[in-house]
Amino acid sequence: MTDEVSNIPAADAQGDGQVVFDAGALRVLAVLAEKEALTPDAYPMSINALTNGCNQLTSRDPVMALTEADVQRILQDLIADKFVSEVNQAGARVSKYEHRLRMKWTLEQDKLAVLTVLMLRGIQTAGEIRTRSGRLHEFATIADVEAALQFLIDKYPPLVARLPRAPGTKETRYAPLLSGEVFPESGELPAAASGGVSRHDRIGQLEAEVAGLRDEVEALKAQFQQFKQQFE
Repeated sequence: MTDEVSNIPAADAQGDGQVVFDAGALRVLAVLAEKEALTPDAYPMSINALTNGCNQLTSRDPVMALTEADVQRILQDLIADKFVSEVNQAGARVSKYEHRLRMKWTLEQDKLAVLTVLMLRGIQTAGEIRTRSGRLHEFATIADVEAALQFLIDKYPPLVARLPRAPGTKETRYAPLLSGEVFPESGELPAAASGGVSRHDRIGQLEAEVAGLRDEVEALKAQFQQFKQQFE
């Protein structure tokens, strides 16, 4: 599955201070943060290397197909909003780029690692984040991941949301709040899980189903009595 880069600005500040990024900008920032930890010798990154990282087929959801022109445009927008810096190294033939997420949001490496994994892969559980962030930051326990998540949830504006548990699941899931998507508060069933039906309507449906089952049981009882009478 691939995702098209949108035509909206790379970053857009909302009235409540929440910064909203398009999909391409999220990917560029996440790749810069990821590669800083994974390949420090090749960081800051050139546009070519950054484009390859954005379109990587592994550890990405969704898989994207950005061009170097797309990445160049995104970088210019992010530089204007001070989320990225251009670095001109002595003797280098091309410009290179580094993220400024640590400074913009006052993030230590454990928090940045959690946010990076969420930006790269979307909604995940704390256990999944711990497994996938090992090379960015080694979390000793899931509780450590949850502590980092809570820090990101408590920031103003928040960077992460804790989602309600989906029916049939035991683990809480977490989502990055950087794309403008609105999620239900924890404790409420998400619309996708309920088929877009309100809680009141779901209760009505369940009551109707129970009543229907009772009618079927009564009908079966009557049929059994009729069958039984044939042998009396």
